[in-house]
Amino acid sequence: MTISAAELVQSAKSAIQNLSPAQVAEELRRGEAVLVDVRDAPELTAGRIPGAVHASRGMLEFHADPGCTAHKEGLHPDRRTILHCASGGRSALAVRTLQAMGYTNVAHLDGGFQAWQTAGLPIEK
Repeated sequence: MTISAAELVQSAKSAIQNLSPAQVAEELRRGEAVLVDVRDAPELTAGRIPGAVHASRGMLEFHADPGCTAHKEGLHPDRRTILHCASGGRSALAVRTLQAMGYTNVAHLDGGFQAWQTAGLPIEK
């Protein structure tokens, strides 16, 4: 039996917290969360959400592991963590990965960077 990428994403989204751009913006405004951008480096030329930590999907597990030499400051299993990608698929899958690694308060920006831009929220170029 096989499963498609779209089915994997749908399965992940049904089991995680999916946040709107407004919800993410409010959590960031209150200083309650770290925002993690899991897009690949070339995608950053489209812009970035201010304050987001870049941890590409391919390196996320290493950046998220406090015991790893590639660990990124600000990522911790007990800290509120919100992930985003370009449109919401990779970040949904990445939430499941972080949960498996022991992250207890993790969500994603449903619709990703595209939804953030469409909502008219600030970006950095």
